[in-house]
Amino acid sequence: MLELKKLTLALGLSAVAMASQAAGTLIFCSEGSPEGFDTAQYTGGNTFDAAGHAIFNRLTQFKKGGTEVQPSLAREWTVSADGLTYTFKLRKGVKFHTTDYFKPGRDMTADDVIFTFERMVNKDHPFNKAYPAQFPYASDVGLESNTESVTKTDDLTVVIKLKQPDPDLLVKIAMPFASILSKEYTDKLVAEGKASMINQQPIGTGPFALRRYEKDAQIRYVKHKDYWNAKDVLVDNLIFAITTDASVRFQKLKAGECHIMSYPKPQDIAAMKADPKLKMDTAPGFNIGYLSYNTEKAPLNKVEVRQALDMAINRKAIIDAVYQGQGQAASNPFPASLWSYNAKLKNAAFNPEKAKELLKKAGVAEGTEITLWAMPVQRPYNPNAKLMAEMIQADWAKVGIKAKITQYEWGEYLKRLKQGEHDTGLIGWTGDYASPDNFLGVLLTCEAIGGSNYARYCSKEFDGYVLKARNSVNQKERTELYMKAQEVFKKDMPWSTIAHSTVNQPMRKELNGFKISPFGDYNFEGVSVK
Repeated sequence: MLELKKLTLALGLSAVAMASQAAGTLIFCSEGSPEGFDTAQYTGGNTFDAAGHAIFNRLTQFKKGGTEVQPSLAREWTVSADGLTYTFKLRKGVKFHTTDYFKPGRDMTADDVIFTFERMVNKDHPFNKAYPAQFPYASDVGLESNTESVTKTDDLTVVIKLKQPDPDLLVKIAMPFASILSKEYTDKLVAEGKASMINQQPIGTGPFALRRYEKDAQIRYVKHKDYWNAKDVLVDNLIFAITTDASVRFQKLKAGECHIMSYPKPQDIAAMKADPKLKMDTAPGFNIGYLSYNTEKAPLNKVEVRQALDMAINRKAIIDAVYQGQGQAASNPFPASLWSYNAKLKNAAFNPEKAKELLKKAGVAEGTEITLWAMPVQRPYNPNAKLMAEMIQADWAKVGIKAKITQYEWGEYLKRLKQGEHDTGLIGWTGDYASPDNFLGVLLTCEAIGGSNYARYCSKEFDGYVLKARNSVNQKERTELYMKAQEVFKKDMPWSTIAHSTVNQPMRKELNGFKISPFGDYNFEGVSVK
């Protein structure tokens, strides 16, 4: 046995590679670390995958691989005729995780649901005094401002009352930010003076419990043996092997050191399809990659400057070089597959000479310096932000604008973008539910500033259309309002829309049951390794 151990060390096998040999272990090569494990605080996909889908459940959930809403912790619900009252019947006997740091004394009840929602919508909630935090998604989707009350009629019945109708409520609360927490656990943390540990040592009802996290290295989970939907937990261990370089992720996938990887480089797709040990699933991307202009900072606070910078960008060259056949030019803030898409709106033609004239008229001197932030990670909507930034930098240099490319670690990048430190920044979005509000409302309304509105764009005209559509139960009216909102967006130019990408998902052939989510999620329920 000692000689075998020496041989293993001599071969230099990583812990992850060794784990991939173990029965019942699924290894996912992810592209970045989560921002934390308290999903209510964040909007990033890394957090939603690592916590929202592995550790937690919501009242509702999306059908695997689809957009249809299904029961989850709520087994059924009813909606009042006026659309203001939602009554949820909870599952009986749902268990929270038992870990080294917490052993639950009871099953999930209405008190846990009430705690989860009140914490997000009530700034004066006692837990927010013990652990102050921001809840950008609850604000961005209007949940904070539109919730009248969250109460119970018994231990397994929760009633949510709204101030105005919200036809998207059931899909909104299927998202990871609305993950149900354990009130018993949070009470324990407050009593011990450790409320902030909710973000480091999570307790949920989901398919896997957190075992260990090493930032920028790996996350280890174990099967939740008392999971209410145990038939769908098909592995004993789940590992996120955090690997920021897509080429390295590909090498690990080929070597069997992981079973599935995120976000391949477009130039690697052909080689992946040709590898007999791999398989590739493909789906249309429900996403948008864009350049955000900080509309609060001069000279970008002038619409003429934003229009000039937009027409100075050679989109075709960028899409050819960055997406390499896996992207389509974007004109609007969401893809054409989504209802109410305004097909009449087009991008301005690439025209550096006209861009120069507009900049001169706007009083922008040649040689003006601005920052151009580039994401440090791959996302489905942008496979190579550094290259895109370099190409935009070169385009802008031709019209007299000096752009300084800036990068930060992913969590820090998002945090600083939300604080408005950038002049311009590359970012994007994969839709979380099939409604225009998930793009227009979450990314561009005044209330989303400080959340996912990285342009810090605030237009009463735009908000008037979007917020009226949000609270309307008339689908025709909603469609017309969203189409008008897109016209305002195009006129005001808070973003340069770049591309919608195709989603390619490589995995090893021994992985079974994984389905591409239209929302870009990685959810390993129902997934096995054979």
